[in-house]
Amino acid sequence: MKITKMHGLGNCYIYVSTFEESLREEELPSLAIAVSDIRKGIGSDGLILIGPSEAADVRMRIFNADGSEAENCGNGLRCVAKYAVEHGYVGSNSFTIETKGGIVEAYAHRGANGKVGRVTVDMGVPMFGPAAVGYLGAANGDAAVIAVGEDTFEGQLVSVGNPHFVAFVENAVSLPVAEIGPHIERHPDFPNRVNVEFVTPRGQHELDFRVWERGSGITYACGTGACASVAAGVKRGLLSGRVTVHLLGGDLEIEMKDGHVWMTGEAVEVLTGEYPRS
Repeated sequence: MKITKMHGLGNCYIYVSTFEESLREEELPSLAIAVSDIRKGIGSDGLILIGPSEAADVRMRIFNADGSEAENCGNGLRCVAKYAVEHGYVGSNSFTIETKGGIVEAYAHRGANGKVGRVTVDMGVPMFGPAAVGYLGAANGDAAVIAVGEDTFEGQLVSVGNPHFVAFVENAVSLPVAEIGPHIERHPDFPNRVNVEFVTPRGQHELDFRVWERGSGITYACGTGACASVAAGVKRGLLSGRVTVHLLGGDLEIEMKDGHVWMTGEAVEVLTGEYPRS
C-alpha cells in the first residue's frame, strides 16, 4: 500500500489515496492504530484517506490514533488540499473537500516550483452550545463547567464540524494538559467525547494554545481547535479580526470574516513509501 506522511505544524498523519488503493471498511480502525504506532508502525496522530466524492471535488476521512473516526481535521484538510493539487485530483487551486462534518472550501497557495506550501480553508460558520457538541450536562448558556479533581474548568462549547471545549486559562503554556485533558475528553456528559483546548489571549490578535485531541491525546497542533478557540474568543470579546494562534508546533493564522472562520497554515510532505498490509 502506497502511503504518504504529511504534517501541518507537527500534527502528522499517514495519508492513503483511495483513488489508487482499495481498502476494506472493516480494516480501517485497525489500520489507523497500526500505522500510528511509533514503535511498531510508522508513527502518526492517525490515518487520513483521500478519495472521490459525490458531493465535492475530493473526500477526506480521518481516523484517530485509537482507531475512532473523526468528523474533521484542520491540519489534515490543508495536507489533503496539497496532496489533491500536486497529484492532479483537482483542476484548480480553489476547490471543495467533503468531510464527515460537512463540505469546506480550500485554496492552495503554490510556490514558484508548483508545489503547495500553504493552504487557506474556509471552515464555515462555527456553532455554539450544548447541542452543537453533544453535551448532556447542565450548561451556562454556551459554556459548561467540568470538575477535574479539586479544580473546575469553564469551557465554551463550539463546533467547527467537530466538537470542542475551549477553556480560557491564566497560562495555557504551563498547564498540565496530559493530566486534565483526558478527564474532560471522556467526561460522561460528553457521550461522543470532545476535543479540549486550553487558551490564553495575548491581547486581541494573539493566542497561546494547547490541546488534548479526542482519540489522539496531546498533539503539536489542532487546526479545528485553533478555529474553535478564536471563534470563542471573538464571541467573548477577547479577540478580534485576524488572530495568530501559537501552537506547540508553530503558528496558524485564523480570521473571522462574514461569520465564517478562515484558517491559513503550512502543509508539509515528510515522506512517501510502501506499507505492508497483512
